[in-house]
Amino acid sequence: MLAAHNSGLVADMETMLHITTLHYLVLGAALFLLGVIGVLTRRNVVIVLMSIELILNAVNLNLVAFSRLWGGVHGQVFAIFVITDAAAEAAVGLGILIAFFRNKETVNIDEVNLLKW
Repeated sequence: MLAAHNSGLVADMETMLHITTLHYLVLGAALFLLGVIGVLTRRNVVIVLMSIELILNAVNLNLVAFSRLWGGVHGQVFAIFVITDAAAEAAVGLGILIAFFRNKETVNIDEVNLLKW
């Protein structure tokens, strides 16, 4: 009796664990939305940079999901390029942020007026 009950449980778990492309797309859309909200509403430069990284990771998730759907590796290769671009963007952004903090002693976006005449 216990074995029959466990086999039904395994069958239920197999149907529960089937993740489709739609699941990836919904997760990617949610991550993208959180990133856009973070960019538009926050005033701290570090939070804005993290939100941009979240947007790029949402795009990577969609690229890999479609690559898996179509059976190619083009999306995965492009996602690797986006990851390297995001790493370079983070390094340059943090370098600019450190220079800005040394100059103005704040990381508030409203205080960024170094390029104004």
